[in-house]
Amino acid sequence: MKSKAAALTLQQTCLSPAQEKTQQKVIALAGNPNVGKSTIFNALTGMKQHTGNWPGKTVVNARGTCTFHDNTYTLVDIPGCYSLMAHSAEEEVARDFICFGEPDAVIVVCDATCLERNLNLVLQIMEAGRPVLLCVNLLDEARKKKIRLDLSLLSFRLRLPVAGTTARSSRGLDELLDELEQMLFSSPLSGRSSALPEASTPRVVYPEYIEEALSLLVPRLKRICSASGKKLPSARFIGARLLDANESLQASLKNYLGFDPAAIPEISGTLEEIRQMLEDRGISREQLHDDLASAFVRTAERVCKGVVFYPDEDCDKKDRKLDRIFTSRLTGFPIMLLGLLGIFWLTITGANYPSALLSRLLFGLEDRLALLFSLAGVPAVLTDVLLHGVYRVMAWVISVMLPPMAIFFPLFTLLEDFGYLPRVAFNLDRCFQSCSACGKQALTMCMGFGCNAAGVTGCRIIDSPRERLIAIITNNFVPCNGRFPTMLSIITLFLIGGAGGLTGSLLGACILVALIVLGVLMTFLVSRLLSATILKGVPSSFTLEMPPYRRPQILKVIVRSIVDRTLKVLGRAVISAAPAGLLIWVLANVPLSGQTTLLTALTGFLDPFARRLGMDGCILTGFLLGLPANEIVVPIIIMTYMARGSLLEVEGVQLMQLFTANGWTWITAVSTLLFSLMHWPCATTLLTIRKESGSLKWTLLSFLVPTVCGIILCFLFTTAARFLFPA
Repeated sequence: MKSKAAALTLQQTCLSPAQEKTQQKVIALAGNPNVGKSTIFNALTGMKQHTGNWPGKTVVNARGTCTFHDNTYTLVDIPGCYSLMAHSAEEEVARDFICFGEPDAVIVVCDATCLERNLNLVLQIMEAGRPVLLCVNLLDEARKKKIRLDLSLLSFRLRLPVAGTTARSSRGLDELLDELEQMLFSSPLSGRSSALPEASTPRVVYPEYIEEALSLLVPRLKRICSASGKKLPSARFIGARLLDANESLQASLKNYLGFDPAAIPEISGTLEEIRQMLEDRGISREQLHDDLASAFVRTAERVCKGVVFYPDEDCDKKDRKLDRIFTSRLTGFPIMLLGLLGIFWLTITGANYPSALLSRLLFGLEDRLALLFSLAGVPAVLTDVLLHGVYRVMAWVISVMLPPMAIFFPLFTLLEDFGYLPRVAFNLDRCFQSCSACGKQALTMCMGFGCNAAGVTGCRIIDSPRERLIAIITNNFVPCNGRFPTMLSIITLFLIGGAGGLTGSLLGACILVALIVLGVLMTFLVSRLLSATILKGVPSSFTLEMPPYRRPQILKVIVRSIVDRTLKVLGRAVISAAPAGLLIWVLANVPLSGQTTLLTALTGFLDPFARRLGMDGCILTGFLLGLPANEIVVPIIIMTYMARGSLLEVEGVQLMQLFTANGWTWITAVSTLLFSLMHWPCATTLLTIRKESGSLKWTLLSFLVPTVCGIILCFLFTTAARFLFPA
């Protein structure tokens, strides 16, 4: 599909019918999580998409263009949500775009295997008065479960165009676009949903007392809505939300209109009259909220009767059998650990050869670049800075980081595509609940294995601000992909001895998994401490929908994980490492007095403190200067030991000899491993924490918590080890 560049604004200008034909239509793509919404978005837009932040929000949106029959659409993949009664930042963004972003239409994607539950969102968007196209996806999963659907009857009952799709194999997407075209451009169906009189659409019927209250409120709201001159949601939808006292929606409505409708005497007086009526009848706010929500559930049940036919026999036997294995208290955790062990073993084994190849290639290119600089007459100082400072650091980062990421991310994404990660969250939910934290933190913790910054961003899925902060602060206890090279180097050199081949790689993977388990246990401990002190509260409940097990689309997973994850994380690391390389070169080459440089002065200053932690000044300096990117910690340590002004390529036996010559023992190795597991987040993660929390205080706390834990743990280990095993 060919596309044109499109700029999306939250307010579209009103166009004449002649202009509408040539103007790009803005289409919101909505739906519950795990219904295949993003799969449809990717299939329709291809590579013609980009991301950005919503105005005033930290939530990322995805936009792309799609052309069908010479009509170009701007598709906006809004965050997945279960309801317009928002509880999280992502749900607020989804609701606000649908209600106030003035999209030309909303494609609501539903799961064919649980259509009745998904219709809750459809009915809410319909009540808001937005043009809706219903996309019933995952028809292949429904067929496997022998679920039959009458989409024609569904369309008739809802008075909506309905299209059935199987997005994973791109089936039904042309029919979906054809329905969209008919809805938007073919008279008299243009604006089909909004053009219908309110009474002709299937209306959600509330209990009698709510209908009585709305009959008082809606006529007054209609006058205000029509006078505003803006494309507001229906007065009935706004009235129901005002009755529910939805503060978030009221704030968005006030921001959109420039005034608060609830503050207008006519509306505020009516609301006060209604509240008094409810109080006289003994109806609490909780009952009102439940009755408003249950009305959509009852309507969805009524609509689906005769539309969805389930088989008599249990069609989920396979999924249930797998769930009994993967989520059992007896087998769930061992399978998790074995899966983690397998992933890290494959990563360790598979990354060695390409990493060595990349290292030789990039460092071999350095000599040719130096010759080119010399021929071009570049000053020697500038050559040293750019090549032996900036270039070498970036070469280290790429050669050490790219191969394991290119293996780890696809393997991790395959588990996600298979449907296993929600089962991990289910297993860990009990642990987080006991820590007064949210079970969704298990998912953000898993994201942290790839990149802690990505894990922090993923904390948006946690509704409670308190629990979201706990997840952000503790995310760094999970070692990211940037810390794996340091850990693997130390494990290989000092802890697995002379073991090689399969035995060595398995032993190394086991030690790495043990470290990760320690990090997870520290996550539980610190989460519990935070919940009992500065972030007190009770754990919130949440709905965790278990998607069906699916055969992973291996090729798509590999491409998506490399493009969307590996290259993006690598790009951030390289950008962070470049100025670090410059700083390292300056520290190592600027003399203070005699033969002393800034770097040697810094290591000497840190050495007494570092010795108490089982390390030395050079190691601690490596961690400090490695703040921009964890991948460069070991290269900085090597450079400092060799007293050279640039990073050097040292491998294998040479590296072992260098470390032991500078006093490394097994205590040093274990202490360095522990500090690598628990120390301050990298610069990228800290910037992400600042952006997500919106507070310098929480960013500083996120820096201090893992650092203090690492210092205490290293001190205790070193003290005990020296007492039990004196030299």
